[in-house]
Amino acid sequence: MDTKSIEATALSIRSLSMDAIQKANSGHPGLPLGAAEVAAVLYGQVMKHNPADSKWKDRDRFVLSAGHGSMLLYSILHIAGYNVSLDDIKNFRQVGSKCPGHPEVEITDGVECTSGPLGQGIAAAVGMAVAESMLAARFNTSRHTIVDHYTYALVGEGCLEEGVSSEASSLAGNLKLGKLIVFYDENKISIDGCTDITFSDDVQKRYESYGWQVLRGSMYNVKEIEDLVNMAKGEKNKPSIIILKSVIGKGAPNEGTAGVHGAPLGEEGCAAAKKALGLPENEKFYVVPEAYKYFEERRKELAAEEQKWNAEFDAWAKENPELAKKWDAYWNAKPTAEVSAPSYAVGDKLATRDASGKSLNCMADRFEWLVGGSADLEGPNKTKIKNNDGVYCAENRKGRTIEYGIREFAMSQVVSGINLHGGLRAFGATFLVFSDYFRGSLRVAALSKLPNIYILTHDSIYVGEDGPTHQPIETIASLRCIPNVQVLRPGDAEEAQVAWEMALESKDHPVCMAFTRQALTVYAKDDKDWRNTARKGAYVVQTGSDSPDITILATGSEVEMSLNAAKLVEGKKIRVVSVTDKTLFEAQSEDFQKKIIGNAKRIVVAEAGVRMGWEGYAKKVDLFTIDRFGESGPANKVAEYLGFTSAKLAEVLKR
Repeated sequence: MDTKSIEATALSIRSLSMDAIQKANSGHPGLPLGAAEVAAVLYGQVMKHNPADSKWKDRDRFVLSAGHGSMLLYSILHIAGYNVSLDDIKNFRQVGSKCPGHPEVEITDGVECTSGPLGQGIAAAVGMAVAESMLAARFNTSRHTIVDHYTYALVGEGCLEEGVSSEASSLAGNLKLGKLIVFYDENKISIDGCTDITFSDDVQKRYESYGWQVLRGSMYNVKEIEDLVNMAKGEKNKPSIIILKSVIGKGAPNEGTAGVHGAPLGEEGCAAAKKALGLPENEKFYVVPEAYKYFEERRKELAAEEQKWNAEFDAWAKENPELAKKWDAYWNAKPTAEVSAPSYAVGDKLATRDASGKSLNCMADRFEWLVGGSADLEGPNKTKIKNNDGVYCAENRKGRTIEYGIREFAMSQVVSGINLHGGLRAFGATFLVFSDYFRGSLRVAALSKLPNIYILTHDSIYVGEDGPTHQPIETIASLRCIPNVQVLRPGDAEEAQVAWEMALESKDHPVCMAFTRQALTVYAKDDKDWRNTARKGAYVVQTGSDSPDITILATGSEVEMSLNAAKLVEGKKIRVVSVTDKTLFEAQSEDFQKKIIGNAKRIVVAEAGVRMGWEGYAKKVDLFTIDRFGESGPANKVAEYLGFTSAKLAEVLKR
């Protein structure tokens, strides 16, 4: 190791970070000043990466879980030679900047994961490590290794206090992810003061109990950090956490205090810090020339390493043409087999969760790169992939079914990590009401434009005996209000297949599919091109008339309810519309919406959830919704008690 150059790089990270934060008059200097060495060692000595090709498939991944310290990452990316200029750094935290307040994937070259909500980064890193091991098992051969990289993450006390880190770390230990290496920046400070006021965990014992290797060292001994990484790599059957003792805000006048965590140092503070660190006091955005020079040479070595991999890949592809075709399919989301979709006849009766299970297996056969599982609900969620390679575990990295355990939040972030890694497409599943457990992850996935797939069953009061704790009322509305989240609620088995097709076609947004526990009848559809029309968010199931007396906008199980209610009403022309995706329907042209709704004299909405979001379509008396919590009892009895039946809907229609 060129210790002097690595230390010059760490010094430069501190210089750029304090000046960028001061110029923006906003930011978190504590972490980049306190933990600069770990970034310098990783990018300058340890990691396999190439700044000239930040999307190299076999690169090591680094996730800054403590995303508030974003200037640490932007600084090292700039010095290392990624497409992050000095002007970008000077524009830190400004509108349109490549250096936003917290790291955002696809905005900044070299950023692997949107982070900032604490704990979510380490959970995504677990997903990346899972993806690496899955792809290695599928594509490496006895003669050629084309997938062989590590996932690194940097966490602080805040990440370890958030529950999602516990969920994810427990899962990672159980899966024996030996190529996951996490650095813990142990500075004992949070916003409100010393972490002792709230955080007295023995982190070493905690992680040992998870099944991790625990190593300790100093943040300020760069050679020791490299040695610790090598020790971590030597442990093949356990993830490793390297605890590095540090001083928050090192070099600042208020180092080691809560005051340096999240506020600029001030002009005098910056000058004092530069003096203490041996930096030019009056020069802003200074990079030690030796750091630039070191990475100029290092980039040549890194580019050569990728060229070597390219040669290995070409030799592998030549020897394994069928595997090479699969590799292309995996990384470009292409079919790996031609498989017919399940078919149904009018009158068939099955729950849409059962139909989803059939569609999932169709898609799993069609797309070998589809992987995922449930939060301990494989049976109820109908997520068993039948013709697969078994359950993913330490002994079977080829498995496509991931058993997440009762860890919805971590599950969602692992799904994000797998999808961020690339080469695979991941889904997660639970009951609809428990989507609240992963809502924070879903929001970040939507912000990151990740095509996560969520299978959410037991979608209404028809859960029945489990009662109001398990009967979602406000959940669908709350999911719809997250920007860039697609919410699909199919009304029968045929629509469930179309929902799955739409989910797999997504490239830039998460898709939540809500399925029923109770059986629904496959209904006739007046729109003969309904499969294409439904992809616009709504289609006409029962025409009624071009100028109906009433148009019912229904979702999910309420489509069948509406068809049955219409039969109970005499003397009125009633149109029934299945709104498969309310948000998508509202994004269509006014002409399309009018065509679907018709010249209706009156609109009635039917959905087994709160009225929120439907108020613009109908008067309050015509919103056939449920605006209270449910009850415990057999499904039909609960529906009768709440007045949510076809007969009650017919009374609304007769008004």
